[in-house]
Amino acid sequence: MKHAFLALATAVLLAAPAAARPDAQADHPQADHTYVGLWVTADGHIRHELLPNGRYVEARGTRERAYEGRYRVNGTHIEYWDDTGFTADGDFRDDVLHHAGMVLCRR
Repeated sequence: MKHAFLALATAVLLAAPAAARPDAQADHPQADHTYVGLWVTADGHIRHELLPNGRYVEARGTRERAYEGRYRVNGTHIEYWDDTGFTADGDFRDDVLHHAGMVLCRR
């Protein structure tokens, strides 16, 4: 009985859409939204590159790959999952990204 339950639970989890799985990797490209590209603070210190494959790379100052992970855009809201386990989110308003107290503009 225990094995049947585990098999059923595994089948249900694997059948769930990737976006609903907490362990989902960037297996759903995000190229269909308009926010793919480079977003930069006014002083150029923070740079977020949103890649079309659902991954992002954040540079800070001279550290070109300070943070990396996956992201998902839903409407004008963005959620980040850093590869180290850190999570964050932000919102796009008037073609400006507001994220963690920062303001980033498209470059």
